[in-house]
Amino acid sequence: QVQLVESGGGLVQAGGSLRLSCAASGLTFSTYAMAWFRQAPGKEREFVAAIGWSDGNTYYADSVKGRFTISRDNAKDTLFLQMNSLKPEDTFVYYCAADPRGSYRSSASYGYWGQGTQVTVSS
Repeated sequence: QVQLVESGGGLVQAGGSLRLSCAASGLTFSTYAMAWFRQAPGKEREFVAAIGWSDGNTYYADSVKGRFTISRDNAKDTLFLQMNSLKPEDTFVYYCAADPRGSYRSSASYGYWGQGTQVTVSS
């Protein structure tokens, strides 16, 4: 059974940083592309960043490019999202996702999801 467990969310002031983690189990982590999405209440889940499994290529939403960094530690089956220069508009529930079968940027492509972690940025 695949499990993705996010951690590291919290409350931070604008301009601050947070590092999210996603611990994976039940899958051969090193062979899966992974991604972060975020969602506000009543809104669709939106793409944040993705990382390939074989080449380590990374992809970012324009809104976070230059501020967020996605990375992975295949030895520890863990995905990370380093978030710097946070803004109030980065306030969302953040989800990690695994195993895209189509576009990295589409939530519909992903077969596995974590439960989410809340990030709140105060002004």
